[in-house]
Amino acid sequence: MDRFDAMRVFSRVVERRSFTLAAQDTGLPRSTVTDAIKQLETRLGVRLLQRTTRHVSPTLDGEAYYQRCLAILADIEEAEGVFAGAKPKGMLRVDVHGTLARHFVLPSLPSFLETYPGIEFYMSEGDRLVDLVREGIDCVLRVGVPGDSDMVARRVAMLAEVTLAAPRYIEKHGLPEHPDRLQGHRMVGFRSSATGGVLPLEFLIGGSIRNVTLPATVTVNAAESFMSAARLGLGLIQAPRYHAEKDLADGTLVHVLRDFPLTETPVSLLYPRNRQLSPRVRVFIDWLVKVFARQS
Repeated sequence: MDRFDAMRVFSRVVERRSFTLAAQDTGLPRSTVTDAIKQLETRLGVRLLQRTTRHVSPTLDGEAYYQRCLAILADIEEAEGVFAGAKPKGMLRVDVHGTLARHFVLPSLPSFLETYPGIEFYMSEGDRLVDLVREGIDCVLRVGVPGDSDMVARRVAMLAEVTLAAPRYIEKHGLPEHPDRLQGHRMVGFRSSATGGVLPLEFLIGGSIRNVTLPATVTVNAAESFMSAARLGLGLIQAPRYHAEKDLADGTLVHVLRDFPLTETPVSLLYPRNRQLSPRVRVFIDWLVKVFARQS
C-alpha cells in the first residue's frame, strides 16, 4: 500500500471510529486496514490512534495528521481531475430526506450516473442531522432552515408550501376562511426531529408571518404518516406542494386558505466545514441545483 492509500485508509478509520467500518467503506479486509495503520505509525514514529475494545479515536498527533491528510488527498484528487478531461470517480455517500429522494433525486439519478460512470452512489434516508464525519457521509440534503452547526449549507432550492385538508374534514369542520377564525378546527401535529416540538401552522398576513397552533388529535414525526393522517380527515396540514400534487389532482386533499400563502421552505445541501469539497460532491451539488430548478 502506497503512502496516499495509507492516508485514505487512516482518514476513514478516524472518521468512522472503527477499523471494521473503515474496511467496509474501502473494500479492504480488516486485517489489511489494521496492518496499514501499524505500518503508518511505525514509519512516522508516533501513535496515531487510541484503541479500546469498543472505540477508536485519534491522538493529538493523529488528529493533526488527519487534518493534513484531508488537505493532501483533496489536492491530489483535484489535481488529477484537471487532466485529460478526467471525471470524478469513487464512492459518493449522501443522506437525503425520503420524500426528496423519491420525488427529485431518484428519478433523475440515472442521467447523473451516465454522466459520471466512475461514481458509486450510496444513499441513506433520514431527516435527523447526522454526524457526517462519524457516519462516513459526504453530504446531507435537508428541508428547512439549517440550524447552527459546524457544517456549510448550500441552498439548492426553495419549495412552495400549501395548506391542505381532506374533503371529509371540510364536511365535518367546515371550510376554513381565515387564520384568525380557526376556532373549532384541528391540525395534524408534526413533531420536528430538530427541536422535538410540534410545528405550528404558519401564514403570511400583511407581510408578516403568523404562527397558529391548533389542537391535534394525532401527532406524527414522519412525512408519509403526516400526509396519510390528513387524507383521513384528521386535521389541517401544511406541506410542500410537490408532495401533494397527486392528492390535489385526485381530490383526496384540497388546497385551503389560498389567500394566505406560506413562506417558501429552503432545501439545502450540508457538508463539513473543515473538509475541502471533493470533485464528486461538487458535481453532485451542481447537478442537484439543476434537478430542483427543473422540477420545483
